[in-house]
Amino acid sequence: MQRKKTLFIVQAAVIAALYVVLTLFAQGFNLASGAIQCRFSEALTILPFFTPAAIPGVTLGCFLSNVLMGSALPDVIFGTLATFLGTVGTWYLRKHRFFCSIPPVISNAVIIPFVLKYAYGVGDLLPYLALTVGAGEVITCMIFGEILLNALFPVRHILFADDHTVCRRLRKAEQSPDT
Repeated sequence: MQRKKTLFIVQAAVIAALYVVLTLFAQGFNLASGAIQCRFSEALTILPFFTPAAIPGVTLGCFLSNVLMGSALPDVIFGTLATFLGTVGTWYLRKHRFFCSIPPVISNAVIIPFVLKYAYGVGDLLPYLALTVGAGEVITCMIFGEILLNALFPVRHILFADDHTVCRRLRKAEQSPDT
């Protein structure tokens, strides 16, 4: 039981760190915030398809990214909430491989326009903001996220094993005599 908890925490921490690094990389190109944004890190919202540890991992990564970028408090709170809701939606739709990337798009397209309008004073109309945020989310979640899902799917039992079968196999292989 302790191993599963440790593995869960480690997976969540690694995912959070990846989210922060990818967001700060996107911020270097001025793509991580504003009316038109394309956070590469949002592709990680597909990871709850593989492990529930991705829910706190991606959520924490989003929170830390927003804090490190100096985002307004409503953005830190509601941006993180939008990402959390998206990852939970992905988890619930994990049995439907081709639909599990939709919840992050919807949650961000609905919540973030209000953040942009009321926290940052962006003068555009809410439908326009929903369209631009939604378009960025379609690119990152539905396109990049699906590419990531397809790349990780063949090795999912190795990367996201929760019963340490991989570790046992490696130890067994090391202990067996060479023939």
